[in-house]
Amino acid sequence: MAELKLVLGLAGMPGSGKSLVVKVARENGYATVVMGDVVRQEAERQSLKPTPENIGRIMLELREKGGKATIAEKCISKIESTKENKVIVDGIRSLDEVEEFKKHFARFSLVTICSSPETRFHRLYRRGRSDDAECWETFHKRDTRELGVGLGNVIAMAEYTIVNDEVSEVVKRRIHNVLRRVEKKWGK
Repeated sequence: MAELKLVLGLAGMPGSGKSLVVKVARENGYATVVMGDVVRQEAERQSLKPTPENIGRIMLELREKGGKATIAEKCISKIESTKENKVIVDGIRSLDEVEEFKKHFARFSLVTICSSPETRFHRLYRRGRSDDAECWETFHKRDTRELGVGLGNVIAMAEYTIVNDEVSEVVKRRIHNVLRRVEKKWGK
């Protein structure tokens, strides 16, 4: 039942380490729903290359047409259909999305992961995904766009914050600690 699911919302600036949190959560029995997949699927539907500009434009268009929580709304059925009773939702960007998830899932907690802009830029550059920035200017534009839809507010309101500025083993321990705290809070 959806109301019994523990839903962990994950927010963070591009390159902050969300994928590491997702990896550790999966290892601990969480299903994953990636909000950015909704945007990438729309780009594919429109036969557009998933460039930073196209992905950003589509994200804004979806929100403009469907409302600020539209991407969250599109993820709810995906969360409900998972067989696992713990789900991590990667990529929350606005408090409207947080509220949408809270309306549907009584056991919802919000976590953020943070890293410095320089560290994030280098991670994205090395990752080389088609929608990642190849220069500082594109990186800065993406950050500004993300903050413009409310990501900074989400980060500020998170119940738990993971700082990702050390070697991955240290950060993994921090992630495990947060997962334990969330599960204890909701009795899982």
